[in-house]
Formats: sequence, C-alpha cells, structure tokens
Amino acid sequence: MDGDALTHPTDPQLATHALAEAASAAGYAPSIHNTQPWRWRLTGNTLDLHLVRSRILQVTDPDGRLATVSCGVALHHARVAAAAQGWQVTVTRMPRDAGADLLARLHIEGRAPVDPSSVLHLRTIPFRHTDRRPVTGTPVDPADLAAITAAVEEQGTNLHTLRPDQVLELAAAADHAQRSEAADPAWQAELAYWTGAARPAGTGVPDAVIPDRATQTTVPGRDFGHPGVLPVSAEHDKAAVYVMLYGSADEPLDWLRAGEALSAGWLTATERGVSVVPHSAPIEVIATRQALRAMIASIGYPCLVLRLGTIDPAGTDAPRTSRLPAEQVIDRD
Repeated sequence: MDGDALTHPTDPQLATHALAEAASAAGYAPSIHNTQPWRWRLTGNTLDLHLVRSRILQVTDPDGRLATVSCGVALHHARVAAAAQGWQVTVTRMPRDAGADLLARLHIEGRAPVDPSSVLHLRTIPFRHTDRRPVTGTPVDPADLAAITAAVEEQGTNLHTLRPDQVLELAAAADHAQRSEAADPAWQAELAYWTGAARPAGTGVPDAVIPDRATQTTVPGRDFGHPGVLPVSAEHDKAAVYVMLYGSADEPLDWLRAGEALSAGWLTATERGVSVVPHSAPIEVIATRQALRAMIASIGYPCLVLRLGTIDPAGTDAPRTSRLPAEQVIDRD
C-alpha cells in the first residue's frame, strides 16, 4: 500500500487503533519479577513509552537498569506489532524534550508493506514464556544459536557465548550475588512482596512458575526465598548454553536497546524451539557485574545472562505468569 494511504479519512483512526494493538501486544513482555514497569500514552498516531518508577525494585534494581531492559522488551514487542500490521513507524529513544521517565516515542508515518518476520514474531509473542526447569533436551544447534545471535546484534546489542570455564565463573558469580542479596532484610522483604500473596493483581511471580525445589545445576537459578509448586527433575543442565547480552556503554539508552535485543533474540529462540531463562542476579550486584565484564575483556557492559536450551517437543509446558489488563497500562488522550 502506498504512502498516501493516510489521506483516506479513516486512516488516522486506523493508525490509532494499530498503536493501541501494539501497546496491548507489548503487555506480554517479560520483566524483572514480572513488575511490568511500563506505561503507554496514546495520542493520535503517537505512542509514548514511560518508565513507572513505583514498579522499580528499589533494593534489587536501584538504578532502574533491569526495569529499563524490561521496558526495552515491551518497546520491541510494540514495534513488531506495528510492522506486522503494515505500518511504518519511527522510534525516538530517550527524547530530549521530555522527562527522564519517557523512554521512547513511536510515531506512525504511514503505510508500509507487511513484514513477514514481524508477523511470525507477533504470533510468537503470546507463547513466549520463562520455563525455569532444568534443560533436558539435546544441545542447542549451532545454526539456532547463530540465528539468535544475529537477531540480537541486529538491535544494536552484542551477544557473547560463554565458554565452559566461563560457565563455572558464572556459577560462582550467581551464587555470590544471591548470597549477598539474601543477607539484606530489605531485599528479602522486596522479594517476598513480589512473590507472595500480597503482590499486586496481574503482576509478580506466582508459586506455579517457581520450582518446588532447588535445581541440581551448575549455575544456580533464582532463589525466590521459598519453594513453589512447579515440579522439577534432577537433571543437571548439561545441555544448556549460557550467553551474555552486553552493550557498548552503561547508560539507560544501552539498557533500553538491550531489552529490544532481548525481545528479538527470545522470539527467534522460541520460533526455533529454544527455551530462554534470564539470569539477572549476577547483574544486580556490582561486584559480580564487574566479574561478568571481565569475561568479555571489558570491551562492553553486561546487561543480562541467558540460559538457552532445546525444548522437548513431547514435554509438558510450564505455566505462564499473569499480566495487567491493557486499560491499566495504556492512557489515551
């Protein structure tokens, strides 16, 4: 469809509707402790993405690093939805004419050919989820890892695959980070709030997705402070591959771009039968974040570690976490 399509009298309404659909699709994005720290403001053919300060984990994530990464995932989901609907969208990240909480502005310029890869990504978005059970399948195919890496790098972020010796370093870093955090009563209280019965409706981490016991793996998974009800096996994760997302700088813009890259890589992984589990604990503690940076010879700044594993097609699916309804995260002018 040509670029004059917006001259049709109904197209402004169609553009607004498309952005509303994009913001709704973004609601499926993963976020640290499922806090969903984003809010959208829709005005005509413009959609603004805001960081919600009240949903930042003040103890775990005091600088908003992981919250901004989470918002970056939501931003990429929205971009995918717009492209899948056949709209050309310009994205302005960290607009200078607004406050620090405005992370990005999407503006519809007109019609564009429907992007087939975005159509596939949009279909994948509702099915993408985090399965914390040990990986029991075969190792990730090199071609799949290459595709995931390419998807990440296309979004302006780098992906480093950890060597076996670096996986052992990661295991030590993850263990140290979790022990350091668990020693802080304020951190324990914050975790209990987002994983307990008092968590806000539609957010947080329910027991259904928390393993019922500690997994017997080299790299320890997130310790949620209490066992959940997700059955886990005694498998050891020998087939897992660990990768590190890292940016060229350590600023909010880099965190946002890392989130967009995470979305692109995760959707690509899901489409190829590869599971993804984020490991954020080593990022949350300064000392272990520096240790991760040493693994890449200090050429960049770590944003997140991911565990990749092949999905068993005959296996049972893990439950999904709930999401806030669209009307609670989208404001309309």
